[in-house]
Amino acid sequence: MSRTPLRRVGIVPRMSHPAALKTARELAAWLVERGLEVFVEAVSDEDFGAPAVPASELKEKSELLVVLGGDGTLIHAATLLEGKPTPILGVNMGSLGFMTEVPLPELYPMLESVLEGDYTVDERMKLDVHLHRGGGPPLVQGQVLNDVVISKGALARIADLEATLDGSLVTLYKADGIIVATPTGSTAYSLSADGPIVYPSLDAVVISPICPHTLTQRPIVVPPDRPIHVELKSDNGEVYLTLDGQSGMALERGDRVEIRRSADRVFLVRNPRLDYFSILRAKLRWGER
Repeated sequence: MSRTPLRRVGIVPRMSHPAALKTARELAAWLVERGLEVFVEAVSDEDFGAPAVPASELKEKSELLVVLGGDGTLIHAATLLEGKPTPILGVNMGSLGFMTEVPLPELYPMLESVLEGDYTVDERMKLDVHLHRGGGPPLVQGQVLNDVVISKGALARIADLEATLDGSLVTLYKADGIIVATPTGSTAYSLSADGPIVYPSLDAVVISPICPHTLTQRPIVVPPDRPIHVELKSDNGEVYLTLDGQSGMALERGDRVEIRRSADRVFLVRNPRLDYFSILRAKLRWGER
């Protein structure tokens, strides 16, 4: 699809990955040589040859975000955007990622097309999450691209988690925890809990119990336009709420987690050389013996 050419590019490298830092410096120089404005997330003392700016400035100034890392780095970049519909080009610095679709050797040819406005995007659903304790305002509020996880600590007893959908009781899960995932997150933690793979453009939510005491409690797929509530009914001492594996908080008995489809979306630049099933075959080794 032909779009307006892009002139301001933000770079979000995985800071713990030397190859990503090296590529960020080379990429910044390549972009500056072509007369583009370049910004790099300011989280270290590294010199990238381009202005290092805080997340708020990176969000406002960038017309495109180039992520150098893996799916975790891309989730971090999506969080920085705070709902702004800036396209994200994910460059994988290791093996092929589910979201970081562009291998490093294809970066510059792909980027030349993208900068000229010749690209398409996949829209990915996000979830809004609120943690309520007592009758006050939300204790935690955030968004996730992958999943919301409520899980017990290693030494804690199984948790009692009451789940409702649009006010109707789903069940009382007696389990190590529960995962509420987007279609994007269906290939993450939810998959290891026997959850289904959901095509990423669908609007749906997966609820997957983690090691349920009752084996008939299986993952279910529900519509995204109905609020999900999960209340901790037991007093285990160690149960945690985790958002996209990047932030978390200890829960107390009676805490309620409210999960709704977000009005915000994440826009991922597609690699025209790949489709979703080729990624699944590569990552999950489908068809191999």
